[in-house]
Amino acid sequence: MEIKVLGTGCSNCNNTVALIEKVAGELDVCVNISKVEDVAEIASYGVMSTPGVVVNDKVVHSGGVPTHDQVAGWLKSES
Repeated sequence: MEIKVLGTGCSNCNNTVALIEKVAGELDVCVNISKVEDVAEIASYGVMSTPGVVVNDKVVHSGGVPTHDQVAGWLKSES
């Protein structure tokens, strides 16, 4: 599963990466997480508020750190 965290490196972006890694470990789901920090590329996804999360090329979240349950839902539905 390909996951991109969109953001310029703020603490919320880093916390989002850590949360996704934690939940993926709990659910034993293999994920490939990359960070996208280029503003033009972030904007190309239509995300105006970071952090944003893209799962398998679909924007699923933007504008704050997602909840544990939100992340678990994404990982379960895409795995």
